[in-house]
Amino acid sequence: MDGTPSELRGLDDARDGAFPRLSDEQLAVVRRYGEECAYEAGETLFREGDPTYDFYVVVEGRVAVVDGLGTSRERLIVEHGPGSFIGEYNLLAGAAPLFSAVAREPSRVIAVSADGFRRIIDQEPTLSELILRAFLSRRVRLIDRGVGLELVGSRYSPDTRRLIEFATRNRLPYSWLDLESDPTAESLLRDFNVEPVETPVVLLGSLVLRNPSNEELARALGRPAPPARPDEVVDLVVVGAGPAGLAAAVYGASEGYTTLCVEASSVGGQAGTSTRIENYLGFPAGLSGSELATRAQLQAEKFEARIVVPCEAVALEQHDGLHCLKFAAGDDVHARAVIIATGARYRRLELERLEQFEGVGVYYAATHAEAKTCAGDVVAIVGGGNSAGQAAVFLAERTRKVYVVIRRGDLSETMSRYLVDQIERHDRIELLPHTEVRELLGDDTLEGIVVEDNRDGSRRTLDVRALFAFIGADPHTDWLEGRLELDSRGFVLTGADVSVTDAIERLPLETSRPGVFAVGDVRSGSVKRVASAVGEGSMAVRLVFDRLATAAPL
Repeated sequence: MDGTPSELRGLDDARDGAFPRLSDEQLAVVRRYGEECAYEAGETLFREGDPTYDFYVVVEGRVAVVDGLGTSRERLIVEHGPGSFIGEYNLLAGAAPLFSAVAREPSRVIAVSADGFRRIIDQEPTLSELILRAFLSRRVRLIDRGVGLELVGSRYSPDTRRLIEFATRNRLPYSWLDLESDPTAESLLRDFNVEPVETPVVLLGSLVLRNPSNEELARALGRPAPPARPDEVVDLVVVGAGPAGLAAAVYGASEGYTTLCVEASSVGGQAGTSTRIENYLGFPAGLSGSELATRAQLQAEKFEARIVVPCEAVALEQHDGLHCLKFAAGDDVHARAVIIATGARYRRLELERLEQFEGVGVYYAATHAEAKTCAGDVVAIVGGGNSAGQAAVFLAERTRKVYVVIRRGDLSETMSRYLVDQIERHDRIELLPHTEVRELLGDDTLEGIVVEDNRDGSRRTLDVRALFAFIGADPHTDWLEGRLELDSRGFVLTGADVSVTDAIERLPLETSRPGVFAVGDVRSGSVKRVASAVGEGSMAVRLVFDRLATAAPL
């Protein structure tokens, strides 16, 4: 048999680059970085949840990648033959494997350590491109097939929604068993001696996590490691991993700076929740915010930027001429320069019982996870910006009807023309101008909303099962108050807008503290577009170089 994976040959073939077969010349390159070893049939190369694992290329025999190895839920993901390599995105990120690999027959493989694999990525551009393209494609397939982490919990549980959102927005492959509708969920809980009150649970191989925090789940996956060693001075810390922060991480690491990028919730930021960005340069067919974030993260980690999620910054101080960042988990990191890219957090509707429905009827993002929850239902979207428009078009293909609720008379002043046209043409989208939400209806789940015409005060009830709020955002700068100069709305002032009280002239994008820069949505006066955020993030790295070259005191 050849090296094409055997399972579901029509789906898992090599045509999209997910499972390429290395040539003899490429195998010879890999041999320079690793060593050949043999495995007997049934022998395990690595198990899901292992702290580390190697990069493997099959020389002879067959090696299967398996989900739930040794359990009643074991299933084959793919089978690799000669010339095929084993691994996916977690290998580059330094995270624990989500699956196991086991020899199906006596096999010989080339095993490459993590350091050797990194050298391949750095020093062999042709091979590196082939491997990284395969890793991206494999992660997409794993997510689509719903394998990996197993989450068991009720759809009505806010903690279930929290974990689903964390996994979805961080592009972790997972499956979800709903306690309310899946007959296998309760039997699975019995197998692991889990009481319903202990749910939601996350299963990773034999590991059972009972209602873990996002941080506990990340640690179980091998991330995050401590952001930095206690005695380490990092060249550049990027706070925030939206488009601006990821661009800064890519350019900082590619310029040779030791670069640490920390993010409190999920890589991609607000843009990561966009279902389709159609006006981003170079992508005429559009791309999702999730796809953009995945590619950017992979690119940053290729250049050896460290990306740590979740990791919330809570203070910015100065010690011994260095910037000191303090994090919620108790870690401190010292850096020569800092780029603030924390973006903004979603504004919440001022409604009674809002917290009761958040995550179980009221949402602030329209990803595939939310779309799956409300598939076939009637939903409402509040907001008239591009994020609302993108969500409306996306959800209209998956739901029965979408109401778009706006306070203004039309969308022309707040939404890009291409989105306005799509909304006006779509037969499942109804625009409600001059309208505001006044009341949420329902007990355990959202059963409807009451809206009001802001011209005459008349009210009506909409029979919707989900409400999506896209009403703008406030800057995430609470932790910077008193540390940096902010404008009246809390955005970070930079460049010529800073009230300089010292002899140091501020560079563009530089804050009131020399050596600290702000980019993207968190910056006062920024253009709220993905392309401009990416531009600012990359530009800031050059300005960091200029500031460090002046050796100006902090």
